[in-house]
Formats: sequence, structure tokens, C-alpha cells
Amino acid sequence: MTDVTTTMSPVVPGAGRLRPLSLADVRITGGFWGRRQDVNSRATLDHCLRWMRREGWIDNFRAAAEGGIAGRRRGREFADSETYKLLEAVAWERARPGGAPPAPAAEVAALVAAAQEPDGYLGTAFGHPGQPPRYSDLEWGHELYCIGHLIQAGVAEARSGGGPLAEVARRAADHVCDTFGSDGAVQGLCGHPEIEPALVELARATGEQRYLDQAALFLDRRGHGALRRAEFGSAYFQDDVPVRAATVFRGHAVRALYLAAGAVDVAVETGDDELLAVVVHQWEATVARRTYLTGGMGSHHLDESFGEDFQLPPDRSYCETCAGVASVMLAWRLLLATGQPRFADLAERTLFNVVAASPAEDGRSFFYTNTLHRRTRSTVPDPEAANPRAASGLRAPWFAVSCCPTNVARLLASLGGYLATTDGSGVQLHQYADAELTAALPDGRRIGLRIDTDYPATGKVSVRVTDAPGGAWTLTLRVPGWSCDGARLTEPAGTSRPVGPGPAAVTREFAVGDVVRLALPMAPRWVAPDPRIDAVRGTVAVERGPLVLCAESVDLPPGHEVDALRVDPRVPPEDAEGRVVVRAELACPDDHAWPYQRFEGPRTAAAPPEDGFRAVLVPYHSWANRGPSTMRVWLPTADPDRGGTRCVPGTEAGDADRP
Repeated sequence: MTDVTTTMSPVVPGAGRLRPLSLADVRITGGFWGRRQDVNSRATLDHCLRWMRREGWIDNFRAAAEGGIAGRRRGREFADSETYKLLEAVAWERARPGGAPPAPAAEVAALVAAAQEPDGYLGTAFGHPGQPPRYSDLEWGHELYCIGHLIQAGVAEARSGGGPLAEVARRAADHVCDTFGSDGAVQGLCGHPEIEPALVELARATGEQRYLDQAALFLDRRGHGALRRAEFGSAYFQDDVPVRAATVFRGHAVRALYLAAGAVDVAVETGDDELLAVVVHQWEATVARRTYLTGGMGSHHLDESFGEDFQLPPDRSYCETCAGVASVMLAWRLLLATGQPRFADLAERTLFNVVAASPAEDGRSFFYTNTLHRRTRSTVPDPEAANPRAASGLRAPWFAVSCCPTNVARLLASLGGYLATTDGSGVQLHQYADAELTAALPDGRRIGLRIDTDYPATGKVSVRVTDAPGGAWTLTLRVPGWSCDGARLTEPAGTSRPVGPGPAAVTREFAVGDVVRLALPMAPRWVAPDPRIDAVRGTVAVERGPLVLCAESVDLPPGHEVDALRVDPRVPPEDAEGRVVVRAELACPDDHAWPYQRFEGPRTAAAPPEDGFRAVLVPYHSWANRGPSTMRVWLPTADPDRGGTRCVPGTEAGDADRP
């Protein structure tokens, strides 16, 4: 593969308002994301590799290369894609300054290359003796989906130093174009979108127009009922309405988000502003009506799909981790295309509250789904068994469908590429982490920056200029949308000014050592739901900075679960010795009574009495790291109309403070 760009990044658009930085030019040095990158490097990559070997998914390639796959293959029909995503993560880990990819990955890449057929086809579930024919099950076979992940791994390998997958990916893409092109033998498309953004990225990396044309062709074919109708309907595959006619994301959440990412890529490379505007409108409608407070997407367990507008039940929230990763990837593409910071706002929310929630602190177990309300304590998953993907209230080491661990791994390995961009005027910072970066402006000038922050523990961000070219340029910092007031920007001369949500820019001829400081208000705040979200009417939540908080039973008095908690939103939440606390009481309803009672009319709710207590809230991403627990994000308010008996915590409250 001949790479026509030197940028080592998952997305390198040929046009758009902003340009990404190369992973080689960004080093996350510590803090919240630095710790997670370190765990991903030291633990998660090896963990995924060990489990895929144990489950036989990697040996599938060896068996295919030897010509004896029938009867020996293990794993679901899409298991190949997990190997490809892991290899992509390894490539980005190699590109990351200080990264340490696992050495055995080279052997795995060689096995994948050996399994490729002479015509470029690569897959272990179809097409071999004793298996179903190639492309005989486009709805559920995931062949093109898997090839899409192979292509993305190949592009990552090409951009990070080369290897066998680069040429393997190109040969596979040529096979797809020959088979599915306008003159090909198969005039169909895949039931799971993914190959569309992969083909566009390959076109960007190689300069080959045919890959871009094929991606556009797949987009045009979708929405016309080409796939056999599934039990969940054609919307499950996004095959019910043409891409350009849809008004909101619907159906299987991961499929919908990957498809939208491909549509943005095609729109950017073809200059199709109409298609880009369509996806922006779909994103806006989805964020306004079908997205959880955490940024999670997908409220149906049965089909892993979006619900209808405002159908966002917290205790049945699916919020698949892969959908969170896909949402970040889509938001990044929209940010690069439009330059609008609202896309970075959603990416931040999703990164801190979905992506960060999935892996355990040691990086060796994961959430597949991300509920906002756990009613019962879960049993501890068997550390030596693959678990059902949505059955555990604790993170599990592996799943029968383990798409999420490898998806998180590849995003964390490449996270440095999502922090900042450049344009003709200067550098823009979109996400905040301890980092060092170098950015090249279009005129060739190079800028060096050092970002120091313990965000989101505090809202202090310091940006020091370490390399300053001659002439004026603009440094732009994103003020998050949650920061309604109180944010201040201090320029190198010491001038301080208030800044509102959106871009905060400083234009000057910077000198080495100049510092720009951003101070964001981090006081915890109540959040009320839209009244159209029936499932959480009468509740409130708490946010602090970009973090959604939750109540966890381990912080309540012994013998109580989170469903007994009642809070008073008239008493502001507060930071207390590094923890967020809210004034609360515990309800003790009669569990043996008829659960309905006569309504006597509304009364004015009274504040919890002085013998209430201060309940501790923790960041949502950290829940379930202290053993089995119950948890909830949306908290009922203290209201005498609810009935029941109020419990008074004793002095044995443990982690719950007395007032």
C-alpha cells in the first residue's frame, strides 16, 4: 500500500474545516486519560489477545490457511472482526509515543495474511469446503463488516510503520469492488454497516478512487429493502429508508452510527454538502430525543436498537459500549467537517461516561451494556468463562460476543488523535488531558504546546507554548456546553475575561513560555430531565463538570439499596472533602402492601428533616468497581405524596456522612 498521507490517525479527511494531528505528534503524559492509556497498553491488549487465543478465534485463521476450517471453526460468524480490531489497536499503540504493543501481535497478523484467498477474499465462516457459500447470508453473515474492520486495521498498520495487513487490506478491498461494484456479480450490501467508512479511509490512504466509489454505492443501495426483512423490521438494518431521506438514527444503534460515519466520510470526500447536512440533521434529532444523559445510545435490549423519541428508560438502558465508541467516531468526523464544538461536547460526554465506564480499573473486565439503574446486586462473573453480553451487573472478563473490549482498546490506543486539530489560523484544543503536542500549520510553521491539567478533578487547564514560530496565530480552547457561566480565560499578558460555551480564542504572536489558562466552574449541579421522558419524570440527576454522577449502594447505610434514596433538589449538591454529597433521606415502603394508593392531590414537598443524611455520589464511570451493588443515576425527589415510611440512618452509616 502506498500511503499518500503522512498523518498517523484513524481519520484523515481530504477536506473539511479542521485537520487532525498525527498520533506521533501527540503524547498523553498522565492524568485521567493517561492512566487509562497505560492500563490499555499494559493489560487490556494482552488480555484480549489471550482470550481470543483461548476461545479459538485466532486459530480459525490457521485452520483456514491449512484448508481444514470446516468443523474446527469456533466463535460467532463475526469473530474475525475482533482479531482485526485488536490488530488495529496494536497498530495505533505502536504509533503512540511511548506505546508498547504486545510482541505476539506480529504472529497473529501473519496468520491473517496466510488465510487470504488468491482472489483477495478473507473470512473464516463462509466459502470454505463444508461451509455456506460466500455472501449467502448478507443479512447476518457479517462478511463485509469483517472485511471493513480488516481494512481499518490495514490502514492503521500502513500509517504506523507498515506490515503485512496493509497489502492484505488492499487485496480484500479490490475483491469487494470486483464482487459488489456496479458490474459485479452481487448487487447487494451488508446487514451490518462498517465497510463504508473503511473503504473511504482506504481511498484516502491510497489515492484509489474505486474504493470511495464503492463506499458511495453501498450508501446508495441502502434503504430500498435490498436485505431480507428481519424479525425486527428493515429499520434494524437501516434498510427501510434511503440514507438521504432519513430524519433520525434508528434501528440497531451500532449499525446506525457506523453507517452515519461512512456517510460523513463520503460527503466530505465528494464535496456533497447536502449529504453532510442530512447526517448533521439526523445527529441533532438523535441527540435531542434518543440519547441518554451519559451520551449512551440505544434503549432496546432485544434488538440493541434506538427506541422511539424520548423512550429512554434508565433501568432498561442498553447503551452498548460499541455504540459509545461509534458515537465518538461519528462526532469526531462531524467536528472535522464542520468545526462546530457541539460535536466535541457530545464526544466528551460519551468518553467520560460510556467509554471510560466499560473497562474495570485493571483493564481486564468490561461492561458490554451500560445501564443507568441497577435494581439488584449481581453475582460475580466467572473469571474463566465467557459471559452473556448483557446479563451481568458487574464487568465480565470476556463475552461470547466480545466486540466491546477490542473497540475500547482501539479507541484508547488512538485517543491522542482526538484531542486537537489545526486549520489555517492555528490550533484548536477539543478534549483536555495532560499532553504534549506538536502541530504543523498549512504554511509549514510548527507549534509546540504543553497542556497541564487534572481535569475533570478540577476545571483548571494550563496551555504552555513550547515552540513558537514567527508571526501571529490563534490558540482556541473549547468551553464545554455544560459550562453555562463562570468560565474564565486568562491570556499570557495576565488579562482575564469570562467566556461562554463554545470556542474561546487567543490570537497573538506567541513566544515560548507563554501560558493561556482556562478555568471551568466545577461545582456539582442538579440536572432535570425533559418531561417527555416518562421513565424519569419526578427525578433529578447530578453532574460535575463532564461527569455524570450516581448513587451506589456501597455508600448507603447497611441494609439499604439505592431505590430507597430520596433527595431534595432545593438543597444544592456540594463538594465535601473530595466527594459530592446531596441531602437525602431513605424511604421504607411497605413491601407487602398493594403498590397503589389513593391520590389526595398535590402537596408542597418539605425539605428532608434535620435527621436526614448526606448521601455520597460517585462518578458513573467508576461504579461496580467495589463489588456487587445497586446503582442509579436518576434520583427520586423527597416527596410526601409518594407515601411510605421514612427511615433514619443510624450512626452505622459507613460511607454515608451524618449532616
